[in-house]
Amino acid sequence: MNPAKAGAVAAVVSGIPSTVHALVTGGDVLAATRAAGTLLPGRRDRPGVAAGLVAHVFVSAVWTSVLAATGRRHRLGAGGGAVAGLLIAALDLGIAARGYPAVRALPRGPQILDHLVFGAVTGALLDRPQRTD
Repeated sequence: MNPAKAGAVAAVVSGIPSTVHALVTGGDVLAATRAAGTLLPGRRDRPGVAAGLVAHVFVSAVWTSVLAATGRRHRLGAGGGAVAGLLIAALDLGIAARGYPAVRALPRGPQILDHLVFGAVTGALLDRPQRTD
């Protein structure tokens, strides 16, 4: 599948774990989206939904590009993509989030699962043959 399409699908479905967690626990379903907004320059202390959507699209596109480049050399599939998603989580949540209090404040488990889902879906979809008709 085309990397842009694979990344778009993965970006949408990857939020399912944290959304379900928020619904089950009575949390804010948009907390992660708002927190992502603080990743944009000048918004570190100003979370917002619109900014979060922009940041999420950008970050997802970057990681999709990395996974697509990796997938050209080594087939990822869902399993390899899931492992890549966990590595991305380690970078995003373990290192990059240190400077972003709103991201650090999010429940860690659901965020890790979001990353795992992103990687698994991206890896699986990138392995699908492209249609030629």
